[in-house]
Amino acid sequence: MRVYTKAGDDGTTGRFLGGRVSKADLVVEACGDVDEAVAVLGLVRAEPGRGGARLGEEVLQRQRELFVVAADLATNPAHRDRLEPGTSLVTDEMVTALEHLIDALVEQRPLRPVFVVPGSEPVSARLDHARTVVRRAERHVVAARAEGHVVGEAALRYLNRLSDLLFVMARHAAGEVEPPSHD
Repeated sequence: MRVYTKAGDDGTTGRFLGGRVSKADLVVEACGDVDEAVAVLGLVRAEPGRGGARLGEEVLQRQRELFVVAADLATNPAHRDRLEPGTSLVTDEMVTALEHLIDALVEQRPLRPVFVVPGSEPVSARLDHARTVVRRAERHVVAARAEGHVVGEAALRYLNRLSDLLFVMARHAAGEVEPPSHD
């Protein structure tokens, strides 16, 4: 199998379930952000640090779910009826699961009532990096929707909740060593 197809040499990329769009398309930008978030989360898993095996398992689950987000976003709008919930279509249940995990983590370690400066610990810094990439993906999805692109509402909500989860996970990984944003 060859990795290169040459089909994108004209500046377009294939959509899931057919069709081609410009690589400069906002939905393609969002998919690129999602891909980047998956890679940054891979750095988190490569160095479990303070979070241990449970953090690694949770991060792997989020990486897998981001593939669902990417498929949902990249789908040819004419064929959205062919998407499979939880496999290529983001579901409300996926969003709710993130909310439950956020609530459980905040209950275990309440958030400090200050802005913190990330970077006190490698794993937490990587989680914060992933959070900012997910936020960028969310902004691209919002912009694409504003331009008339078909975007699944659950995919947008998922990205919003995922960035919240990554923030909470970063605070867990950092512990109490993060300095506040001001003295």
